[in-house]
Amino acid sequence: MPRKKEVEQSVPTYLSEKVRNLPNRPGVYIFHGEEDKILYVGKAKSLKKRVSSYFRHNGFASPRLRKLVELIRDISFIRTETEAEALIVEARLIKHYQPFFNIELKMGERYPYIKITRDPYPKVEITRHKADDGSTYIGPYTRVKELRQVLRLMERYFPLRNCSLNLKEAPVQSRPCLRYNMGKCLGPCAGLCTQREYQELVDDVILFLRGQTSALVESLRKKMNEAVESLAFEKAAFYRDAIRALWRLSRQQISFALRDPLDKEIWKALERLQEILGIGSPLWRIEGCDISHLSGRETYGVFVVFEQGMPNPSLYRRYVIKTVEGIDDFRSIEEIVRRRYSSLIEKNMPLPQLLLVDGGALQLSFALKALNELGIENIYAVALAKEEEELYLPDSRSPLKLPLDDPGLNLLRRIRDEAHRFALSSHNNKFSKRYSRSALEDIPGVGKRRAAALLAAFGSVSHIASKTPEELEKVDNIGPRLARHILMYLKGDNDNESIGKKTT
Repeated sequence: MPRKKEVEQSVPTYLSEKVRNLPNRPGVYIFHGEEDKILYVGKAKSLKKRVSSYFRHNGFASPRLRKLVELIRDISFIRTETEAEALIVEARLIKHYQPFFNIELKMGERYPYIKITRDPYPKVEITRHKADDGSTYIGPYTRVKELRQVLRLMERYFPLRNCSLNLKEAPVQSRPCLRYNMGKCLGPCAGLCTQREYQELVDDVILFLRGQTSALVESLRKKMNEAVESLAFEKAAFYRDAIRALWRLSRQQISFALRDPLDKEIWKALERLQEILGIGSPLWRIEGCDISHLSGRETYGVFVVFEQGMPNPSLYRRYVIKTVEGIDDFRSIEEIVRRRYSSLIEKNMPLPQLLLVDGGALQLSFALKALNELGIENIYAVALAKEEEELYLPDSRSPLKLPLDDPGLNLLRRIRDEAHRFALSSHNNKFSKRYSRSALEDIPGVGKRRAAALLAAFGSVSHIASKTPEELEKVDNIGPRLARHILMYLKGDNDNESIGKKTT
């Protein structure tokens, strides 16, 4: 049987160059036609291999495919960390832009959601239909198998019901079902828990499924401490194990979850930004950077990340300025831009489509200098000045003055303000930790190691001061004498006893 003839499609030089420079990584590719109209959106495990295949097809390629290639005038792409994330982005873009050559996915998604019903004692279900019924829907998710595995793991630490009983007037039966005896349900059907206790568990489940692991761990840690104080050690051990399991899970999941569909206001803002900046590809990821100073001594830089127009705090990063002496915001911006994006390139991580710098033309020029030195051409950088809300573009001599109610400007302001907030919170956390550690280290006989152990056990100096000597003695290397001395010192009575000296 003769082999199908390979045909090399005639491709303009500028498109060939774009295809050659595509990464061998997962992502979404976008074919643009005349007037930047989006013709087709596709996902790929390897962007370079997939897009190249369109221009090197066999002689029996469909007329539809040949027509698509003929109409392509530009190619853009969005890098993603996983193929599953590429599926997410593809579905969102197709649903919004309705490209002519995309036949499937136009009619909406059929991915499953986790549904938490609107009942006095809600239950957790998997559904493919999102209704306006007052229930809480989380997802949708791209992989059902992994979703079911996560739900099975959840059963141990979040024992909610999955039965079909009508529990509007609990209890409805005298004995709970087998799931209660297996530790997989709180037994609301038999009145074995209060509605408040059950709702607290539901709230924890929602935090977990939305990826708010830190907030959930803090909630569980509080419950663990309350259990210890009431001498309920078995319950405290349960919460301790739950915290450990959550940290393990948070490193693995839930990367296969899709965000809720973008609302119209966010789409409007993103499209307006594309229009202002003249960018053809959707602004799927925008990063904002800011510089801040701690007591005029240390300088910090931060990056915040917005995906689909919404902040993603798990991707925020802080940088201590290392190469700049004194206070120099311009060179500090250059340093953090160079460090961040050289690191992302080295790790083969997705780059943003847009970088927002807090400041004016000079700040922007130093950011562009770092990007140029790294050879990065596909990150568009702009700067937004605070006082006049003026937008500085790379190729413009004068700033762009937009109406204050412009949706694109408002999104940029939100990103800039979030970067500023994160920078300030970084300083507050750093100062708080430094103060706590130094206050303890000033106590004779404590030192760095014991100070760290005390803070790890009790969280803050004020909590340590409120404890009894017996409670402090439970910390490694804290004996009865040192425990009493620490409390006396923290309460201001530090002349009565000295560590290492006998008293008479």
